[in-house]
Formats: sequence, structure tokens, C-alpha cells
Amino acid sequence: MRRRFVIEAVMVATYGQLLVPNRPVDYVIPYSTIMELYDMKEGAEPVMDDPEDDRHVKTKIAELIEFFQDPLNKKKIERALQVPWRESSPLILNENVSFIVMNALDNAQFGEFFDPIETEQILTAGRLQIPLLTDQLELQDRIIEAEAPVQIYDIEDFEFAVEEGISEQDWQTSRDL
Repeated sequence: MRRRFVIEAVMVATYGQLLVPNRPVDYVIPYSTIMELYDMKEGAEPVMDDPEDDRHVKTKIAELIEFFQDPLNKKKIERALQVPWRESSPLILNENVSFIVMNALDNAQFGEFFDPIETEQILTAGRLQIPLLTDQLELQDRIIEAEAPVQIYDIEDFEFAVEEGISEQDWQTSRDL
């Protein structure tokens, strides 16, 4: 069974282990996070603190941009962008990884508690009823504090999330407590 996660595009470029899961995974990526890749690639501001890591991640960002610009993938993305909240057809990276681009829209539902990209991730996860995968501890804390109705996993728990995860029923039960 394929596992699905909402994730920012830069996380995929930053964490190589996400591209070699033990089981099939679909990453649902809000389109706005793909657009962020262009700024990160060209920007003078480092993505990573260590200069060598920064060069490596920027190379991976460039490769990911190239993947999304592949004519077939680009066509799938453009179709999804025609309608709000539409998912692209899967963009297949390898036998275990595919990307689905979501034309998510920030509706200011959470006010100023989250930035527009965070809001799109939360709304996408809630709309699709799938977990959000992130490395941002402060975002995780704010999601819990705001009682946003989404399940979140830290990147460090990726293998657990793919192998076992928390069932929808257990997650709902824990929310109701």
C-alpha cells in the first residue's frame, strides 16, 4: 500500500532519504512550494548553514526543478493549476516515489498563526486526510497549539511513518481526548 504525505518541495531536496523509502510513497506538494525552489536556487541567502551542505542542497534543488520542468511533468502540473485544489497526475520519480502537485490556496483560515505556505500545507493535509511531513519543530508546535486538524510527522520519524504510522482511528481518538 502506498503511503501519502504532504511535504514542501525543499524538504525532498534537503533530505535524500525521502527519495529511497522502503515502501512506495506519494508526496503531495503544494505548488507554491515548488515556486519557492526557484528563489532558493538563485538566492544569495544560504539554504543550509554549512557551505558544503548548502552547495549540495542547491544542486539537488536544481535537479528537482529540472524534474518538474520535464515536458511531461510540466504538462501534468499545468493541468492541475487550472482548477483550485486539483491534484496533478502522479509525477513518477522511481518505482517507490512519486510526486503529486496540488493547486492549494491559502484562505487565511488560520489568520496570522501560519504563513501562506504553511497554511497551504495544513489545508492540503486536512483536505486529503493525509499526514504532513516536516522538519520544522516550531511549525509542529504551532500546529498542535492551534489544534489544526492534521496529523504531523517529524522528518526524523519518516521510517516509522512509512512502515507503521498512526492509524486514522487512533489519531482521531487521541484528538478527542
